[in-house]
Amino acid sequence: MLRVWRATINSLNGLLFAFRSEQAIREEVVALVASFPLSWLVGVTSARKVELVVVVLLVLVVELLNTAIEKLADRLTLDHDPQIGRVKDMGSAAVGVMLAIAGLTWLFAIAERIGVI
Repeated sequence: MLRVWRATINSLNGLLFAFRSEQAIREEVVALVASFPLSWLVGVTSARKVELVVVVLLVLVVELLNTAIEKLADRLTLDHDPQIGRVKDMGSAAVGVMLAIAGLTWLFAIAERIGVI
C-alpha cells in the first residue's frame, strides 16, 4: 500500500510541475475541464460522452510524455543537436496526431448530434 501511495504522490508532483512549467499543459487541462459539460451537450449516447472526455484526456497524456522527453533532452544538453532535435520533433508530431484524432472525434460527434451522419 505504501508503494501505491508513493507512486500517487510522484504522479501528482509530476502533474503539478508540468502544469506550472508548461503553457500547453495548462491549456489542455482547461480543455479537459471544458470537455465535461460540452460532452453532455454534444454526445448522443453515454458512451460517446465518455469517449469525448477520454480523447481530450489522451491529448493531455501525450503532451505530458512530450514534455518529459523535452525536459530530459534539455537536461542532456542545451546545445543544438540534430538527433535530439529530431526526437523532440517526433514528440511534437505525436501531440499533433493526437490533437487531430481528438478534433476528428469531436467533429464526428457534432455531426452525429446535428444529424449529418
